[in-house]
Amino acid sequence: MSIIEIGPVFKRTDWLIIALSTSLTVIGIMFIYSSGINSVGLLVSDEYKKQIFWAILGFILLIITLLVKPKILMDYAFWIYLGFIVLLIYTRIAGRVVNGSRSWIGIGSYGIQPSEFAKVATIIFLSKYLSATKHEPNTFKRFLLSVLIAGIPFLLILAQPDFGTAMVYIPIYLFIAFFLGINGKYLAFTVGVSATSILFVLLPLWQNLIREEPINILRIFYEAPYVYYLFALLSVVFILALLGHIYFKKRYYYWILFSIIIIFIGLILGLAAGKILKEYQMMRLIVFFDPNIDPLGSGWHILQSLTAIGSGGLGGKGFLLGTHSHYRYLPTQSTDFIFSIISEELGFIGVLLINLLFLVLLFRIYMIMKSTKDMFSLGICSGVSSLLIFHYIVNVGMTIGIMPITGIPLWFLSYGGSALLTINIALGLVLAIGSRR
Repeated sequence: MSIIEIGPVFKRTDWLIIALSTSLTVIGIMFIYSSGINSVGLLVSDEYKKQIFWAILGFILLIITLLVKPKILMDYAFWIYLGFIVLLIYTRIAGRVVNGSRSWIGIGSYGIQPSEFAKVATIIFLSKYLSATKHEPNTFKRFLLSVLIAGIPFLLILAQPDFGTAMVYIPIYLFIAFFLGINGKYLAFTVGVSATSILFVLLPLWQNLIREEPINILRIFYEAPYVYYLFALLSVVFILALLGHIYFKKRYYYWILFSIIIIFIGLILGLAAGKILKEYQMMRLIVFFDPNIDPLGSGWHILQSLTAIGSGGLGGKGFLLGTHSHYRYLPTQSTDFIFSIISEELGFIGVLLINLLFLVLLFRIYMIMKSTKDMFSLGICSGVSSLLIFHYIVNVGMTIGIMPITGIPLWFLSYGGSALLTINIALGLVLAIGSRR
């Protein structure tokens, strides 16, 4: 059996998806070039050249992935996943530290982030497992093992620590689990744990640095020894609710147990994340509440981004005429804040164009999802959709101050080889599925 197919595959390929991704990549290269120009009009960065190289390599990988039969990926899903788990472990031990996170491996100035490629590996293996166990949709074992598949790379990446990239694995799991039939109660449990974990990470920051007068009662959720008393109280309530459920069979005892477990796990994960995250990462979360609390530090990013976006107006200042990027007011402007440069130079009309390109791309992926009846393929498409949606919402959200700064790139547009290669491979998977449906 041949591994790749060339003949009729190209005839059935959705070339509009390729045209959209290529258009976004070209726009990204243009504004990475713009970000490299200084205030006197000199080009001081060669990032755009590297991005062109990554774009060509990414297109080649997209075509190769398109030609590979999805059945082959399904057969080797576990080994692909295992390979990247080993790579993540190696990165955590011996990787290169960049911006405070040990998340890179490479030679010289060239490096990759295994955590980016691990997203696709997780999508493939999680889709394989859930499609293979579709005959037992409501079992706790299926839920637990599926959470473990997404949870292992999540924890390894969080330990680097790379909070933003780790968070991507939550929507990956939720999207695939929803479309592949994980019980709704288990999904509600996952959402509850995720939300409470984030809440308990943010709570002490809000209390100690934002509020003028902290609410004393809330100290029980993060400050020793009060938090230990809370754990003891939760344990007592859990035991009583469990006994009530066993002896009285009342439904509300079940929901008390359900809520206690969510709070208990969320509290543990929130406290652990607070210990793992670096000081600069905590400051990024703090300035989400109020950028003016550190206007010359972490808050500078948001304040200058908002100024750049607002100055673009309706039609923008014109390509290569943005002042905020050329005067270097925007930190990490070619990566995290590329949307701010686009907004300043193309204005509201340019932003509408970018939005339209992403929306049409998502719609074409949805049409492929709608037409496939294969559970494995459905899982792949839903996982790739989660990547596109989450990255776009978080990246754009942080540039306009409605999301914390997490370092998540904007697909196709932000500078970075790992991200560009990853999304091209992901789209190649979707196209491979669509061309064979």
